[in-house]
Amino acid sequence: MNCLSNFRRSTSCMARHLICPSSLLLRHGFTDPWQPKGSWITMLKRVSHRFHKNYKSGPSSLPRLLDVRGMSNLPEKVVYGGPKSQSPWKRITLNHLATKYHKGEPITMVTAYDYPSAVHVDNAGIDICLVGDSVGMVVHGHDTTLPVTLDDMLLHCRAVSRGASRSLLVGDLPFGSYEESKEQAVASATRLLKEGGMDAIKLEGGTRSRVIAARSIVEAGIAVIGHVGLTPQAISVLGGFRPQGRNAASATKVLESALALQDAGCFAVVLECVPSPVAAAITSSLQIPTIGIGAGPNCSGQVLVYHDLLQMTQHPHHAQVTPKFCKAYGNIGIAINEALCKYREDVVSQKFPSAAHTPYRIDQSSVETFISELSKRGLGKAAQAAAAAAENDNKSGEPRISTLPD
Repeated sequence: MNCLSNFRRSTSCMARHLICPSSLLLRHGFTDPWQPKGSWITMLKRVSHRFHKNYKSGPSSLPRLLDVRGMSNLPEKVVYGGPKSQSPWKRITLNHLATKYHKGEPITMVTAYDYPSAVHVDNAGIDICLVGDSVGMVVHGHDTTLPVTLDDMLLHCRAVSRGASRSLLVGDLPFGSYEESKEQAVASATRLLKEGGMDAIKLEGGTRSRVIAARSIVEAGIAVIGHVGLTPQAISVLGGFRPQGRNAASATKVLESALALQDAGCFAVVLECVPSPVAAAITSSLQIPTIGIGAGPNCSGQVLVYHDLLQMTQHPHHAQVTPKFCKAYGNIGIAINEALCKYREDVVSQKFPSAAHTPYRIDQSSVETFISELSKRGLGKAAQAAAAAAENDNKSGEPRISTLPD
């Protein structure tokens, strides 16, 4: 009982002081906790030792203070580590992207819109997973990205954040969620991080109002990717999905927009549907990475839409919106269609489910009792059906996966 009492007193003392480490250190003999001898880990070990010595409880009864190092909010080699690991093998950060950029290593980005696609993108080692407003076209079947709402984006962002554990997560600000004012832009971006689980946001355009919005979001502490060239949200002004920078004036305008977004604090800029010489000039002019999509090989990285590069959809509508610059790295749509047709044929021909896929069995004595009960209730037809099914199970053999009895 005395040991238990000591344990309770010690843990209570620790709990009261965890929110104020300096008071804990002062209480146990450290006169200047902000200028200690040795590292914080050394101090934690010493404090932990004093707890054990004072309360005479063994290591099994009182968790050592050193164990709290495993908590997600305890920093390691950084001022504030945040809730996500800073290991390059566990989570991509802006620092990792900057390192790749300065080494001249290409940056990879792919879109994802739900949990399964996020898992695939993450497992493939893609640097950036973009939850794009292109979801409106490739998932929801719209002709443009304009109908996508912020609530739509939040739904897809949350699903992606549950599936990706390594890639940097970036969410698109959809049309109508940031144009009204810089306050609206900051509020929408904040929701993508707080409610959507994103690490950063992307916004389109390089006009003065978009640059102001980007700067305001960055000043609010949110990382931003810019987007110039073909900006799908501006198709009513551009006259459709038209490439940009195809004459000197247009190319200069795209360059100026990219420079303005860099000055606003963006950590990268997407270049969409611009000629390769224009992309090369912009990439050379900027001191941040450029991510190309239909902009040639001279960018700092590349991005493609998940459904496009996998050829996920064979529907005529999707064929109309698949861009010319996209390279297909798979033919998943045909494989999906073949699998679904085969499933339909097996169901119609009663080949599925077979015994191999009928894992839940009932023992013979229980079957007989059940049939007897059905007969007593006047359910003769049901009893015959149960008997026939049980006989068929016995003839078919054991299931592919056996199950434990209740």
